Amino acid sequence: MSKKSRKKSSKTPSGSPTAEKKSAKTRASTQTRSAKTQRTPARKSAATIAKAGSHKAASKQLKSSKSASSPAAAKSGLKSGLAEGQKAPAFRLPRDGGDVVTLADYAGRKLVLFFYPRADTPGCTREAIDFTRLADAFAAAGTAVIGISADPLRAQEKFRDKHKLGVPLISDETHEMLEAYGAWGEKSMYGKSFLGILRTTILVGADGKVARIWRNVRVDGHADEVLEAARSL
Repeated sequence: MSKKSRKKSSKTPSGSPTAEKKSAKTRASTQTRSAKTQRTPARKSAATIAKAGSHKAASKQLKSSKSASSPAAAKSGLKSGLAEGQKAPAFRLPRDGGDVVTLADYAGRKLVLFFYPRADTPGCTREAIDFTRLADAFAAAGTAVIGISADPLRAQEKFRDKHKLGVPLISDETHEMLEAYGAWGEKSMYGKSFLGILRTTILVGADGKVARIWRNVRVDGHADEVLEAARSL
């Protein structure tokens, strides 16, 4: 064999350094892919478990919410903790025009508190206009009237000016008064449940106690009905 042939053949044996390097590189690449393949299901499994836990928590919360808002709870007054004959919860909130209104301002007088979902919406507008229409009659019956929603003061003032409303409008953006009077709770629309203002009216007697509660109010004729109740106290 010539020197040239021996040199050529010595470069390609299976045990050469070049072949060993290629083989080691191939094994390392295979092991890396294998490790990645094994790790991927673990990540997916953890995400799946977390998602399942989240669904369970949400389901538990929804069941709890539905239980709290059952007809029996609402009928017994447990939802708001407020019932007829109890002392009216104190409040201190801003009203249209920038003043502050408190329950103590109406001590010794009868007071109507009507809670409405949102300023300048159809039902709320009709209700506020009806109470404004009867403002003089309520005054003659020794009864003050106040409207309450979670709208900011600017929205309340626009609502007042647009419809020439003649009753004070209170802004309860923190929902503190709404919750105390049972006017904040679970509602549903188009199959979806959410928290919001429940159209409610409270008549407080001159003794500071809750005389009447109207829940899930129907606007038509409601203000007239409240006036009759105020006159009868």
